[in-house]
Amino acid sequence: MTTLIKNGKIITMTGAVIESGCVLFDEKILYIGTEEKDADTVIDANGAVVMPGLIDAHCHVGMFEDSLGFEGDDGNEDSDPVTPHLRAIDGINPFDRGFCEARNAGVTTVVTGPGSANPVGGQFAAVKTAGICIDDMIVKAPCAMKMALGENPKAVYNEKEAAPVTRMGTMALIRELFIKSRDYMEKLDAYNENSEENEKPEFDIKLEAMIPVLKREIPVKIHAHRADDICSAIRIGKEFDVDVTIEHCSDGDAVAPVLERERLPVMLGPTLSDRSKPELKNLTFDTYKNLSERGLDIAIITDHPEITVENLPLCAAMAVKHGMNETKALEAVTITAARNCRIEKTVGSLEVGKDADIAVFSDLPTRFEAVCKMTFINGERVTD
Repeated sequence: MTTLIKNGKIITMTGAVIESGCVLFDEKILYIGTEEKDADTVIDANGAVVMPGLIDAHCHVGMFEDSLGFEGDDGNEDSDPVTPHLRAIDGINPFDRGFCEARNAGVTTVVTGPGSANPVGGQFAAVKTAGICIDDMIVKAPCAMKMALGENPKAVYNEKEAAPVTRMGTMALIRELFIKSRDYMEKLDAYNENSEENEKPEFDIKLEAMIPVLKREIPVKIHAHRADDICSAIRIGKEFDVDVTIEHCSDGDAVAPVLERERLPVMLGPTLSDRSKPELKNLTFDTYKNLSERGLDIAIITDHPEITVENLPLCAAMAVKHGMNETKALEAVTITAARNCRIEKTVGSLEVGKDADIAVFSDLPTRFEAVCKMTFINGERVTD
């Protein structure tokens, strides 16, 4: 079954804008242009904005479920500070109301996973926001390894009277894991190359989970609000030659020259919230303008449930209000978010061959008055 959306302002996020254009699609995008094509279903956009579905590059949708308390709290396995083997897809509930609210707001992909209680929390997944079985919703899993520095792991394990209770302790546990994982990988590679001369290492599920990180197949998403923690995240990436993305980056202004020099992807947010803990004392939307003007790859995030996922467009609008270039803000919730999470080959822009994840808005979603009129995921309409 094919669908044609016509008479829309097509924002492809590749640089092309068609003032009155058409998009033809089934599960994939088949055509973008000005010519009307035959289709099983035709929708007249009447001048509305037609663009790729939005992407929240860091949240916990389905992991900390709406209105459920402990029963739906599956984001932090804080019985052990080092848990790289945990997989988000084993904890996500597709029936969490957050998924429905995301779809209704034009958010079609979320990058969701463990929280920040542990120095090493586990594996994030990029998933679509429509579906009844998580296995059918996956864009990429794992798509990143979650680690956390600073206040959160300190606070969690101080209450338990267990390590780590300092930033030094947190970094030491992460460093120990990297060293053990590297040694394990080298022994496993040697065995695979020559099983007669080399002994196979005993299977270790934690170390096994770190191999994609060491081979730079997936990045490490490092929770780091404070300036010194941001620098520690950069240091650990260099020390073990792994790819790192800076998550939250509340003190980004303070270390902006360092971030500009290192050119790491940054996931900014949540900022539409109170300064509820010491790490957030410098929280400001001005950071979005300041870092984006330095040419950094900025994604705007909600960190749902800190800010609920349907407010992702509002966060982008607030960034624009505080001086961020509007095009950059749109990219920060579409194609840049996709690139930062390494899923840009399938989502993040309207291009022939990509997934038909499409949102239709009354205006650009970076404007406060914009309303999401309809959302499509894999070519299926998922809003009324």
